[in-house]
Amino acid sequence: DLLSEFKKAELKDVKKIVFTTRTQTSEHWYANIGYYAHNEHVGDNLPAPNEGGKLCIYNIDTKQTEVLIDDRLGIVRDPCVHYDGNKILYSYKPAGTKYFHLYEIDLNNNNKIRRITNGEFDDIEPVYTPDDKIIFVSTRAKRWVNCWLTQVAILYGCDLNGDNIHALSANIEQDNTPWFLPNGQVLYMRWEYVDRSQVHYHHLWTMNPDGTKQMVFFGNMHPDNVYIDAKPIPNSDKIVASFSPGHGAVEHTGAVGIIDPRNGPDDLRMAKQITAKIDYRDPWAFSENCFMAAQGNRIELIDASGETQTLFQIPDEWKSHANTGKVIRDRSEARASLSPLLVHEPRPLIKRERERIITKQTDESKTTGELTLLDIYNGRNMKGVKRGEIKKLLILETLPMPIHYTGGMEPMTYGGSFTLERIVGTVPVDPDGSARFELPAKRAFFFVALDENNLAVKRMQSFLTVMPGETTSCVGCHEERTAVTILPKMPSAMKRSASPITKITETVNRLAKNNNIKNAAAENTTNENITNENAIPDVIDYPRDIQPVWDKYCVECHSSEKREGRFNLSGDRGVMYSISYSNIMARTHSALENNRYGKETLVADGRNKPLGNYPPRTLGSAASAIYTKYCQKEHYGVNLSERDKTLVRLWLDTGATYIGTYAGLGTGMIGGYSVNMLDRSDLSWQETKAMQTALKNNCVSCHTQQKQLPTSVSDEIRHTWWIYPNDPNDSRRKYSRHLFFDLTQPEKSALLLSPLSKEDGGYGLCGKDILKKGDENYKTILAGIERAKVQLDKIKRFDMPNFQPRPEYIREMKRFEILPKDFDQTTPVDYYDLDQKYWKSLWFKTE
Repeated sequence: DLLSEFKKAELKDVKKIVFTTRTQTSEHWYANIGYYAHNEHVGDNLPAPNEGGKLCIYNIDTKQTEVLIDDRLGIVRDPCVHYDGNKILYSYKPAGTKYFHLYEIDLNNNNKIRRITNGEFDDIEPVYTPDDKIIFVSTRAKRWVNCWLTQVAILYGCDLNGDNIHALSANIEQDNTPWFLPNGQVLYMRWEYVDRSQVHYHHLWTMNPDGTKQMVFFGNMHPDNVYIDAKPIPNSDKIVASFSPGHGAVEHTGAVGIIDPRNGPDDLRMAKQITAKIDYRDPWAFSENCFMAAQGNRIELIDASGETQTLFQIPDEWKSHANTGKVIRDRSEARASLSPLLVHEPRPLIKRERERIITKQTDESKTTGELTLLDIYNGRNMKGVKRGEIKKLLILETLPMPIHYTGGMEPMTYGGSFTLERIVGTVPVDPDGSARFELPAKRAFFFVALDENNLAVKRMQSFLTVMPGETTSCVGCHEERTAVTILPKMPSAMKRSASPITKITETVNRLAKNNNIKNAAAENTTNENITNENAIPDVIDYPRDIQPVWDKYCVECHSSEKREGRFNLSGDRGVMYSISYSNIMARTHSALENNRYGKETLVADGRNKPLGNYPPRTLGSAASAIYTKYCQKEHYGVNLSERDKTLVRLWLDTGATYIGTYAGLGTGMIGGYSVNMLDRSDLSWQETKAMQTALKNNCVSCHTQQKQLPTSVSDEIRHTWWIYPNDPNDSRRKYSRHLFFDLTQPEKSALLLSPLSKEDGGYGLCGKDILKKGDENYKTILAGIERAKVQLDKIKRFDMPNFQPRPEYIREMKRFEILPKDFDQTTPVDYYDLDQKYWKSLWFKTE
C-alpha cells in the first residue's frame, strides 16, 4: 500500500502529523473571518460560523491521537510547525470571542500556550520566518472586499512576541496562505482585480520577507482557478497547491495540483492536476511522488498518479460533534451539535531546514521607494505603438474600501469598476521608453501610458507596490517574463535622478494660465483665480464634476425635451444613477453587444470581464467616443475648456465611476441590491400595482421578449453588472429601467414621453396614440413614478441635500479611529473629506 511504500522513503522520518478540525463553512475561502457588513455581532452573523476547534497530533505508528486544544465552540486553524519541530504556531478564536489571534504552543514545555497578538482584528495563516519572526495575514489592513460584505486580510509581519507589527502588502483585496520557498522568498496567493473581472484573478505571487520585490509567480495572465495553499516540493523547483475551481470553493477546497515555474508565470501547461476529485484541502508535499491532503473527515496520502490511501479518519466519537446532554443556548450551539467535523491543515511534525535568509532591503526612515522602467515599448500586445509615441505615465492609485454591502458595484458604476481610483499625477517617459520616478511606499499603484494628447495608449490592469527605501525596476509593458531583454545602451532615465510626480492640477493650471494670459493682454485682466477655477479633484465624482460639463455644453441638445439622437444627458436622478450616466453606459454596452451605433463605444472600460492585457487604445480615453468624438469641436462646434476636457478624460481613465465617495455605497437606490438580492419592495406599493396594470393594458402587446419594458422601478430586465459579450439577453439593455424613470421630474420619464405624440409633448415613438397626456393611464403611470420619487427623497442619494451615510459606514470609520468612538450617528459628516482622511490614515509614516 501507499503508506508502506512511503515509509520506506519519504515518510521514514515522519512519525507524527499535526492537524486541526472544524465544522463546515458555507462561504468563500476569504469570507471565514470577521463579520458581515450589516451586523457585527458574534454567532449567526459571522460569515463563517463554524466551530469544533481542535488542534491534534496523530501518531502514524501507534495510530493514537493527542488532542492539544479542544474547543467545541471555538475555531483553531493554520498550524505551522517550527523549524526545530518543538513548537506550533497557529490561529485561534476561542469560544465566546470575536477575533482570531496568533498563538504558539510549546510541545517541550508541557504544551504551554502563549498568546502573541491582540486587538480588534483577525490574524490568521501565520508562518515562521527563517530568522525567527512571523509573517501572517490580517484584517489590520482596515478595508473591505470590493465585491462582498466581508473584510480584507493582507500580509503582515511581526516579531515572535507580537511586537513590530507592520504591513507587507498594499492589496485592497485578499492575500492568503504565505509559505517560504527554499530561496527565502515568500510564496502567497494574491487576489486582485484592477479594472478587470472580480472573480477570475487569484494567483500566486512572491515577495521578499520585508515586502520588497513583489512579483507574479504563476497565473496572473489567465482567468479562473484560485491557486492557494501553495508550498514547495522538496528537492524540486515545483510547488504543490490547491487548484480551487472558479472563484474558489469553501475552505480552499479543490484538486491537488503541481506547478512547475520553469517556463515562467504564464504557461498553463506547467500546471497539472494530479487528483481527479476536487474535494481536497491543504496539500503538503514530501516529494514529487508523495503528498498529503485533507479530504472530508480524513487525511489522505496521494501519489503522483492520483492514487490515494487514508492515513487518518476522525473517530466515530468525534463525528457527531456530540451534544452531551448539555442545554443548547443558541443556534450556534445547535448547529455545532449537528455539523460534521472536517480535517484541515495536516502538517508533518518534524524538524526542517531553515530557508535562505534574505537581507532586509527596506529603510523605514523613508516614505518612498524608487521605480525605473527600462523600456515601455518592450512588451506583449503592443502592436501599432510607435517608438517615441508614449510621452507620460499617468499614475493612479486603487483605493481601499471601508465597507461594502453586496457582490456587485452598484451604484459605483453601471457594469464597470468596483473601485475608486485616485489621480496621483504624471511622470515623463523618455524618447527611448525609459522612466524613473519615486512612489509613496506601501500603496497600490498602476499606470496608464499616455500619448502627446494625453490619451490612453496602454493600461496596466494589476497593481504594484514599493516598500520604504526600495529601489526596483521593471522591463517594459506586459513584457514576456521568460524572454531575455538586451538593451542596446543604458536607458536615459537611469542617467538622471528620479522624476518628481507632476500633479494634474499643475498641468491644467499652466495650460489655462497660458490661454488666459493671451486674453488678459487684450482685456487688461488679471489671473488671480486661475488655480481655484482649474482645480482637478484627485477622485472624480460624476454628479459633482462631470454632470456640470454636460450641463454647460450638451444638454441644450440632449435633454429630456429635445433628446437629439435619442440621447438624454440630463442630470435628473434615475432609479440608481443619473439619467445621463445611465444613457451613456446603456448605449456603451448596447454598442458592444449588438453592434449598434456602428460599434461606437462611448465609454471603453472593459471592466468586469475575464480579460487582461488589452490591445493598445482599447481602454480609456483614446477609445471612448464620448471624449474623442463628442467632446471635440467637430461635434457641432462644442468647445470644452482645458479643465473640462481634462476632467472628462481623467474620468474615463479612472474607471468612469458614478459615485466619488464610498459613503454612497448601498444607498439612494430604488430597486438596489443587498447580498446580491434585488430589492423589489416597490411591488407592494398600490401605485406600482396600478402602474403595472396600465402598462400591461397599453404596452405589452408590442413589448414582448427582446422589447420587454420595465413595469416597475425595480424591474431589472437585465442585471446591470453581469455583462457578457454575445449574450442574447443583453439586447434588452436598451429597455433598461435605468433609462425609463426620471425621479427628479417624473413627468419627464421616457416611459411616459415615448408613447406620447409630439403634439402632446412626447417623443411619438410608438406609431400610434397609445397614451394621451392627462388620461387615466397616463396619470396612473405618472403616479407610480411619483411614488418612487417620494421614496428616493426619503432615503436620499449621496448627491442629495442632507444625505447621511449608512450606519455601517460610520461604524467602521469609528472602528478605524477616523471618527471618535462616541461619535453620534445622526451628526452630519463631510463624507468626501471622511474618505480622504480614511485613505490617508493608511499611508505609511516614518517612526
